[in-house]
Amino acid sequence: MASLHAFANPARFLKLARPLTPFLFWGGLGLIVLGTWAGLLVTPPDYLQGETVRILYIHVPSAWLGMAGWSGIAASSILFLVWRHPLAGVAARAIALPGAVFTALCLITGSIWGRPTWGTWWQWDGRLTSMLLLFFVYLGYMALARADADRGGDGRIPAIYGVAGSVLLPIIRYSVVWWNTLHQGQSIGLTGSKIAGSILWPLPVMLLGFTLFFAAIVLMRMRTMLATAKSEARMRRMATS
Repeated sequence: MASLHAFANPARFLKLARPLTPFLFWGGLGLIVLGTWAGLLVTPPDYLQGETVRILYIHVPSAWLGMAGWSGIAASSILFLVWRHPLAGVAARAIALPGAVFTALCLITGSIWGRPTWGTWWQWDGRLTSMLLLFFVYLGYMALARADADRGGDGRIPAIYGVAGSVLLPIIRYSVVWWNTLHQGQSIGLTGSKIAGSILWPLPVMLLGFTLFFAAIVLMRMRTMLATAKSEARMRRMATS
């Protein structure tokens, strides 16, 4: 924990975040452009799904970041509740909006993919329904965090909510195993992949690119939140002086 507390000082955190942000942003954007080019123009269509399989390169990273985002909120909330890490609450709030956006993007691309594959835009199966619930949980967290800040709360209630919301993650992960569902099961595992290599190879590029881009957005939001808090504290000191 000593390494984590080393960055409890906002000035020390910002010293690292400032040069890291553009590296993550442009590196992620470059990989996304490369993966998009490969996914649209280089890889062949699937023998069953045809050209619609290309939604894979957006849908899978979006699903990954929707779930990883909430994992980040839960981990930050635990750090805040147990060790009172001063930047943990800021990190959780910074993750919430991009996490919700990527969860929504997962639902939208999944719906577009489902129309030609399943013959319907939406199906109330385990994976889709639990992912929709995660989107609403994100919205609930953002509303709760805003209300807690407006009333001058100490951040514990949003943090407890952040930990409690993580119960959805194993449900999403194993929903295709626990219930009969239209959604396909796990296609990529430790033993191999059900997806042809000629189609699969741009996916890791997109996953890494989206992850770096997501991290850059989170750092940008954290820096903005810290700057806003510093400015508000300065104005309060001026008002009382």
